[in-house]
Amino acid sequence: MFFVEVVLPLSLAKTFTYRISEAEFHFIKKGMRVAVPFGKSKIYTALVIDIHQNKPSLYDAKEIHEILDEKPIATETQIKHWLWVATYYMCGIGDVYRGAFPSGLLLESETIISYKTDTVVDQNELSDEEFLVYEALQQQSSLKVQEIILILNKKNIFPILQKMITKDIIVLEEEMKESYKPKLVRYVKLHAKYESDNGLGELLEVLKSANKQKEIVLAYFQLMASEKKPITVKKLVEVSNSASATVKALIDKEIFEEYLLQQDRVSFSGQATEKQLLLSEPQEAAFTAIRNSFAEKEVCLLHGVTSSGKTEIYIKLIEEYLATGKQVLYLLPEIALTTQLVSRLRLHFGDKVAVFHSKYSNNERVEVWKQTLENSPKAQIVIGARSALFLPFNDLGLLIVDEEHEQTFKQTDPAPRYHARDAAIVLANFHNAKVLLGSATPSIETYFNTQTDKYGLVTLAERYNNVRMPEIVLVDLKDKHFRKRMTGHFSDLLIEEIAEALSLGEQVILFQNRRGYSPIIECMTCGHVPHCQQCDVSLTFHKHKNQLRCHYCGYSIAKPSHCHSCSSIDLTTKGFGTEQIEQELIALFPKAKTGRMDQDTTRGKFGFEKIIDSFKNREIDILVGTQMLAKGLDFDNVSLVGIMNADNMLHHPDFRAFERSFQMMTQVAGRAGRSEKQGKVVIQTYNPNHNTIQQVTNHNYIGMYKEQLYDRMIYKYPPYFRIIKLTLKHREFDKLKEGSMWLYQVLSQNLGIPVLGPEEPAISRIRNEYIRTILIKIPQNMPLGATKKTIQKMMNSFEAVAQYRAIKVVVNVDFY
Repeated sequence: MFFVEVVLPLSLAKTFTYRISEAEFHFIKKGMRVAVPFGKSKIYTALVIDIHQNKPSLYDAKEIHEILDEKPIATETQIKHWLWVATYYMCGIGDVYRGAFPSGLLLESETIISYKTDTVVDQNELSDEEFLVYEALQQQSSLKVQEIILILNKKNIFPILQKMITKDIIVLEEEMKESYKPKLVRYVKLHAKYESDNGLGELLEVLKSANKQKEIVLAYFQLMASEKKPITVKKLVEVSNSASATVKALIDKEIFEEYLLQQDRVSFSGQATEKQLLLSEPQEAAFTAIRNSFAEKEVCLLHGVTSSGKTEIYIKLIEEYLATGKQVLYLLPEIALTTQLVSRLRLHFGDKVAVFHSKYSNNERVEVWKQTLENSPKAQIVIGARSALFLPFNDLGLLIVDEEHEQTFKQTDPAPRYHARDAAIVLANFHNAKVLLGSATPSIETYFNTQTDKYGLVTLAERYNNVRMPEIVLVDLKDKHFRKRMTGHFSDLLIEEIAEALSLGEQVILFQNRRGYSPIIECMTCGHVPHCQQCDVSLTFHKHKNQLRCHYCGYSIAKPSHCHSCSSIDLTTKGFGTEQIEQELIALFPKAKTGRMDQDTTRGKFGFEKIIDSFKNREIDILVGTQMLAKGLDFDNVSLVGIMNADNMLHHPDFRAFERSFQMMTQVAGRAGRSEKQGKVVIQTYNPNHNTIQQVTNHNYIGMYKEQLYDRMIYKYPPYFRIIKLTLKHREFDKLKEGSMWLYQVLSQNLGIPVLGPEEPAISRIRNEYIRTILIKIPQNMPLGATKKTIQKMMNSFEAVAQYRAIKVVVNVDFY
């Protein structure tokens, strides 16, 4: 008897065993995909992680359906890394597999419903809904479940289908569909019979009366002469200014022949520059220091102030590793950044750069996956957001994690809830590769690791070309309001600075960490504030759509004309978001062009690129945005940065609030004055004497680090303690309260370490589910793995209690 051990793309913690024949046993290798039946009628794509001859004791092994690959498409190191992610972050291995694979490689069985031709149907016996399905199947031979849901306009259609199956009218069949299709491009060439010299005369004779067709043929000859390469239908239509129908007519007349060629979806056509990259003296010193650090340690932190030229150092390092034939992975926190960086790297490395992130279509991601696996020259350097970590690298030499402090490196939902920086360090360890972390404001844990000699540390203290650090001006909003020197949300000082920058033809960035127009609409008569029906939050007002939206579940209503509670028409807005700032700017500076960059304006695949490009090309004078602006973007004409309100970040109920505020403000400030002229940053705040704000003003990272470290030690937070956060969700308040208490008591009795909770978070209900959280703090001297196993056991026993089974428990390890 021969068996394979497989992982299914479902949120399950264990692997499953399936039976195979002897021939298959010798053919299948680890890392191949097989289609397997699971449950009553579902078929899934599973990944083979082991081949053995041990019969499972608890169940009879089913047989696999088919083998989907000829050679493995996942590497053994990759599978080893996934198992580490699953155990460390306490999630199912199936979650990791589903999260890592491009969904183009994960086939699902799509249930197909087809009409049974040999039965006689009495139409009077059918109910209305059954008749609709029957009628639709007369027009089409088969329908998918999704399509029937649309036809009947209701979600739960299985009972109706069940009745029709018992009446023997329809049958279900399961089919697998391969969703990756290579991209084919249509080309044309002249038909063979016209290729001789006198053939041309004949051709013009044939086309005597058809002028449009003649134009296309002439355009074809011009292209042939100038380009010396195959001609696509698209190009031909563009050059001759005609329609593709005319080209089709020529193909039908057998004047042209068409043929198809396969092409990569993401291709780079520009030229790489031949220029050598020259580093300045401080950069050269840092570069040498990094190389020396790599000789002793696996990980090195490059702590360079904003605009100190970290990217050039990365490029130099990448050059060295490419020369040895190894692959390089470059991780960035934000998709908006990849667009800027890819163009910079392609100037140096041409088409050796591949990009991988979630805004790419399925097929494009499958292509990058295959290129990485084959170690193709097109994917020597892979740039991407955190998901690029799971690509099947063959021979990884260097990992660069840029802006390593960013919280977007941590995945919150769905599982695996991993932190890309930490997982990258482990991955590098499996490949014996080196890791370079770069940041102007490193996270406290990372900096702590350099102080305890676990990582190397290299510091770049001055900006590139000796550009001075921006000058930071604090504006006391209390004082300005008191003296009536405010126009809307702008202090007189900020308005003067913006006007001066615009008159000099320079650009301005304004930062406000809230999207929408204003977060609260309040009735002046009774004080009623419209709340979301399903979540515990007030609705945000979006002016251009004239609606109130919930930013948690997407619920929206039209803007009310009167109060829902007392019918008064005296409504006012409180607080402000990016949309309101943009409106105020238009009133204050009608001549300036303003742009906005937040989640509402960067929806599509090229949403970021459009805004960033038009700002770079100076089509926008003032750019308003949320924290997307704070990530290392590089604009050389920005002389002024304004932070509209520094306080809403400081007062966040989170142990990282001060550290995050420091990072955010320093990063936003770092966008100013990146070329010759010294930049200026205006920070509006109600408490200018706050420690953190003073530390930003004085560019004092070490001061902030020491102060925060002292606090963390007293209050038992990382880096001294590891934290695991359990989130429990359920629709019934009482059941959740009871269940969370039960779990808390079991944990605190058995662990002997601080367990806090169960607590209602600031937002205690989302999408009609109440929420409770429990925090477990694990000190440094406790074994982490063993503690996690104990916690997992208690979670399993919690699930075994019948009345608590419906409570969802989400485990988030290192949730910060």
